Amino acid sequence: MIYLIPDVQLPQPYLLFLGDTTEPGYAKTAFGLRDWAGERCVGEFACEGATVTTGLRSMTPAQAHAAGARAMVIGVANAGGFIPPSWLSALVLAMEAGLDIISGMHARLRDFDVLRETADRLGRRLIDVRQPPAGIPIATGRRRKGQRLLTLGTDCALGKKYTALALTRAFAGRGVDATFRATGQTGILIAGGGIPMDAVVSDFAAGAAEMLTPDADEKHWDVIEGQGSLFHPAYAGVSLALLHGSQPDVIVVCHEPGRERVLGHPGYAVPGIEETIYLALRLGSRTRPNIRCAGVSLNTSKLSESAARKLIAEESSRLGRPVADPMRGGEAFDRLVDACLA
Repeated sequence: MIYLIPDVQLPQPYLLFLGDTTEPGYAKTAFGLRDWAGERCVGEFACEGATVTTGLRSMTPAQAHAAGARAMVIGVANAGGFIPPSWLSALVLAMEAGLDIISGMHARLRDFDVLRETADRLGRRLIDVRQPPAGIPIATGRRRKGQRLLTLGTDCALGKKYTALALTRAFAGRGVDATFRATGQTGILIAGGGIPMDAVVSDFAAGAAEMLTPDADEKHWDVIEGQGSLFHPAYAGVSLALLHGSQPDVIVVCHEPGRERVLGHPGYAVPGIEETIYLALRLGSRTRPNIRCAGVSLNTSKLSESAARKLIAEESSRLGRPVADPMRGGEAFDRLVDACLA
C-alpha cells in the first residue's frame, strides 16, 4: 500500500531547487533525486550564495519549463525544515515560468501569503509531501508476517536511504520480492509514496511504522529507510519509533568514515559502529526478539577507490561482519546482500 497526499499526482519532470545552500548534507533531497530518479530531473536552480551543486545543468525556471519540467522541487532538507524569506522570490519566479512547487519541508507552502496568492492567481499547485496520512493508529506491537530490514545510522545524512534503495534493487535482482518503504520526503519523491516519519505526532510514530510495513507474504521483504540516529540529540525519537514499529528481522548500520561530529550539532561526537549495533539490537529486541545485524554500510564517497576498498576490507575484518559501500558494489556488497537474506 502506498500512502501519499490523497488525490495528488506529482507533476514531472522536475527542476531541482538548491536555495542558498552551502552544506552538501542539507541538499540530500536534490542528490537523492539525481541519483535515484535522474530520468525525472532536467536541471538545477539556485539562489545567489549557494555553493552546492548536483552537477546537473544549471537552468532558469523558464529554461526548465521549455525543456519539459512541470514542477520545481525544493531539494533542500535543512535542520527544522524551514523555508527562509530569501527563497520566496525564486519560488514565485518558478510559478511565473509555469512550474508547480513541490516541497518536503516542515513549513507548509500555502502558509506563505506570497506563494499562496501567486499560486491562486496563476493556477499553479503547491504540493507538500511531508504530510502524514490520516488515521494513524497507536502501535500494537503485534508481530506481522513477512520479512523486514531497517537501515540505521550513526548520524543523519550519511547513506541510510541509499543503502535501503540499493538493497531493494539487489534483492529484486536476485528474484526476491522486495519493497522500498520510504520514511522521509526524499524517499517519498523517489518511490511515489511513503510516510514522512518526522511529521508524525510522537505518540503515533511507531504506529505509522507498523502501518507502513503491514502483513505480507512470508517471503516478501520490506526494506525500510531509516531516519536520524538512536544517539542523535534531536532526532533519536523518530529512530526508536521506526525500530520498534517496523520490527525488523535484520538491520544494516550505516556510517560515514571520517565524520567525527554530529551534523548540525558539533558539540556531540558521532558514536562508533559497535556501540550503534549494540544499542540497536538491545532496543530492537523489545518488539523483535530475534533481530540481527547483517552488516555495515559505509559511505566512502570522499575516499579514492583504492582507499575505500582497503578500509572496507579492514573494517570487515575488525568487526567480523560484511562491510560494503552499496554505491561501489562489488564482491563486498554481494556478501552484505547474502548476509541480509541468510
